[in-house]
Amino acid sequence: MAASTSANVAFLGIGLMGSRQAKRLLDAGYPLKVWNRSREKAEALSEFGACVVDTASEAVRNADVAILMLENGKIVTDVLFSQGVAEALKPGAVLVDMSSIKPAEAQEHAKHLQERGIHHIDAPVSGGTVGAEQGTLAIMAGGEAEIFDRIEPILKIMGRPVHVGPHGAGQLAKLANQIIVGVTIGAVAEALLLAQRGGADPAKVREALRGGFAESRVLELHGQRMVERDFVTKGRSVTHLKDLDNALDAAERIDLNALPYTALTADLFRGLIANAGDLDHSGLLVELEHRNNIMPSV
Repeated sequence: MAASTSANVAFLGIGLMGSRQAKRLLDAGYPLKVWNRSREKAEALSEFGACVVDTASEAVRNADVAILMLENGKIVTDVLFSQGVAEALKPGAVLVDMSSIKPAEAQEHAKHLQERGIHHIDAPVSGGTVGAEQGTLAIMAGGEAEIFDRIEPILKIMGRPVHVGPHGAGQLAKLANQIIVGVTIGAVAEALLLAQRGGADPAKVREALRGGFAESRVLELHGQRMVERDFVTKGRSVTHLKDLDNALDAAERIDLNALPYTALTADLFRGLIANAGDLDHSGLLVELEHRNNIMPSV
């Protein structure tokens, strides 16, 4: 049976993304229990009708659908199996993990949940806080097609869901996304640095490139941030590095031993974080400047 607004939904992880996703579900009329490690973040949703609870297991008790939006695979595993979520979920419930974790972790979670009669969909997202707020997230879902169909109406409130394959496939799609975005950020940063160092106006170079084969959302948005040197965090570099490291881990597991663009981009992010901190991921420009002994103020 397809999910409806009468379905009981739990949302675990009320951070920058989760708070906006949960708000869209509340606005759509879903009864929502919410939990976050820092309760005050979840409390902000109470004025919109959310029921804020103290524990993750309490949030999912009696839930038809439980959505996780957590920082990494280790935390997801802890919440599921150490904080009692898997035990508290009723048989037949659907656990939708929208966190970005390793494909192998998603597959392992699905296996253990299925042993308890609980369905699992891994459904990481792309689109940032703007996409979460506007309900335009790209949602990449792995798991059984029948279960995806059941919870698709809920996912559509948050964005554009696409079923991409079995358990773990959603995470693979997200890693593909992060490779493309990360490598492209690095390419745009190198190109604008070259242009500026050679005497061209990087803002005008970006403008000239728009609409040609170099056009992309990264050139449009991140290129503008580079030109304006606006590296206030909108997409965390530490999160992007985690995803690239997860991609390299996934590649190793399936005997792909050479992903040179991914490895180099991960190395650039590692350097950026070590030298300048957790800037927006467009801050790769700062790391390239550092490696070229160009030290403008951030």
